[in-house]
Parts: sequence; C-alpha cells; structure tokens
Amino acid sequence: MLNFDHDAAAFRDFIAMHQERVYNAVLNRVQDIADAEEITQDVFVDVYRNPGAWRGEAAVSTWLYRIAMNKCVDHLRKKQRRNRWSISGWFKPVGEEDDPAAGDFFHPGIAAENREKTTVLFKALKRLPHNQHTAWVLHEMDGRSYKEIGDIMQLSVSSVESLLFRARQNLKKILSALYPGNL
Repeated sequence: MLNFDHDAAAFRDFIAMHQERVYNAVLNRVQDIADAEEITQDVFVDVYRNPGAWRGEAAVSTWLYRIAMNKCVDHLRKKQRRNRWSISGWFKPVGEEDDPAAGDFFHPGIAAENREKTTVLFKALKRLPHNQHTAWVLHEMDGRSYKEIGDIMQLSVSSVESLLFRARQNLKKILSALYPGNL
C-alpha cells in the first residue's frame, strides 16, 4: 500500500520515479504538450488523494498507466464532444480536418526528417477507436508487452492481441488510402 501522509519527500520521490514515463505515455496518446502536462499532473493528484487505491494486484507503474490512459480517454472524449458542439465547427470547409493543430504536433523524441510521416501516422491513429489507439500506442510507442497492456486496460492477453491486430489492419487501410501502392 502506498502512503504519503505527512511525507512530502516520499511523494516527491514517487513523482520523480514515475513522472517521465507517465508523461511520455500521455503525450503519445493525446499529442498535445499542454494537455499531457495537465493530465500527468491530474494522475499524480489522484494518487496523492487516494494512495490506498493501489492494492498491490499489479505493479505500481501498471496502475499509474491505467489511471493515465483512462484520463486520456476521458480527455479525448470531452474534447471530441466540445468540437462536435462548437459553433466554429459548423463553418469549416468540407474536408477540413477536425483538429488542424494535429499537423503541427512534434514529439521531442522524433527526428526532424520524420516529422511529416509522424504527423500522417498520428492523424491516422486519431481515426482508430479509443481502445485500439491506446493498445497500439502502449505497444508500439511505449514498448509494453501484451500482458502489461492487458493489465493497464484490464483486458485478457488474447483481447489485447485482437485489439492490436484490428488496429494494424485499420491503420493499414487508412494509410493505404493516403499512400496507394506503398503499403
């Protein structure tokens, strides 16, 4: 059980140990630096407020990823709802992307010459269902095993395999429409 009562130093150490990996996972998922910082902070605020929620059934890092991915999905759903009901959305030219800032996204770990390909990939990922997107990011970008992804998403390993298979198939369809004959 985690306990940070009256021990600010222990909580600071906990944050220092886990913050970078949580932030990178969130950034990979939401693709916005300000949103990733806010969500990461929310994860650690939740942990501080309720450290007893970790019952030791999974590794602390797995538990943190589960909280982070759930917050990402909630954030993206809220953002999608806001965009759907925004008056500015009514006046967009036909065919314009819902999120024009997505083309400007740049992950610090990606080389400049790969920016265009990365932007296209991130746009394609946004078209996947949330669960496929999350599984794909956790596996391909964070290097998580199927078991770890299952623990984070509370799914069986076979369900994770199925999600990743469908995510790859859907990405292939999306990208082949953009680049016919190249896949």
